[in-house]
Amino acid sequence: MNISYKTTTEIRSEDLSRVFKASGIRRSFDDLPRLQRMIDNADIIISAWDDGKLIGITRAITDYCYCCYLSDLAVDSEYQNEGIGKELVRLLQEQLGEEVTLLLLASPVAMEYYPRIGFETVDNGFKITRKR
Repeated sequence: MNISYKTTTEIRSEDLSRVFKASGIRRSFDDLPRLQRMIDNADIIISAWDDGKLIGITRAITDYCYCCYLSDLAVDSEYQNEGIGKELVRLLQEQLGEEVTLLLLASPVAMEYYPRIGFETVDNGFKITRKR
């Protein structure tokens, strides 16, 4: 395994779809135009690659000074438990600096993962769920 990390938005929607599918994350992985908008409108994308193959991604929306929403963290299931997700989050935090709070909404199956990589569970929050 020769894992490299990149900070770039030069990711094809087909590659993102494949990683979402392979990771088990619940996303609209068949809607390539929507995935392309997710790529185009993210403020930060950090990706993990193994010999030219996208194997992991973190996608975030931020104001760069107070808060950042971690919208996606996905790692191909063949590469999980290798520290790739943790490294993607570390690189994101490094880019954001110490003034920015990192927030996310976790899938029920990932609730035990995030505290292991440094996230604190919060009880104060609200949401309006998307329609589709």
